[in-house]
Amino acid sequence: MTWVMVIGLGLLAFGALVIGFKAPRQGWEAIGAALLVGIAGFAWQASPDQPGAPKAPAQSPQISGEAMVEARKALSQQTVPVASQWTIVADAFARRGQFAEAAGVIRGAIAKDPHNADAWLALANNLVAHADGNLSPAALYAYRRAALADPQHPGPPFFLGLALAQSGRLAEGRAAWADLLARSPANAPWRADLQARLADLDAFIARQAGTAR
Repeated sequence: MTWVMVIGLGLLAFGALVIGFKAPRQGWEAIGAALLVGIAGFAWQASPDQPGAPKAPAQSPQISGEAMVEARKALSQQTVPVASQWTIVADAFARRGQFAEAAGVIRGAIAKDPHNADAWLALANNLVAHADGNLSPAALYAYRRAALADPQHPGPPFFLGLALAQSGRLAEGRAAWADLLARSPANAPWRADLQARLADLDAFIARQAGTAR
């Protein structure tokens, strides 16, 4: 029954974007793909057939929507046009910590322009934040689409490295940051911050290695 509801909601969302928001016909395929990404993320994380059981809430990292939005803008390759209502609304949701709503809205930007690297990056970041810092297959797909849309964009490898590290995949996160640092211009505004973060990650990995001995 749960899957029927999920698919039904997906169809309703598609209808709302196509009819309510009057998305162009050429963007229908992208809308469907974006909705499938969301359903894939649900399929990977959810267990609708398992009975619920009360348990103590797990400790999860507090993710600041405000900081996430500002960090993405700082690494953006271009200024988002004021007319981009999708991005404005999505960022407003993210700043309030409503990451699922933000991810839903940003799919509109992707439907309008499937090659918008900043939109794919925003979608990936909101999916990670909604999952309390965990990197889901849907978020990983969005990061990869962002990198494909703009291979020179520093945002996708930076935030992917961060998400990998937060998910416990420290070596992979370090590799993503080290590669970004290696190809960053000497005068890149993000270089100093990236160097500091990489040094902190190296120190953390070294401490973990020492504890494991």
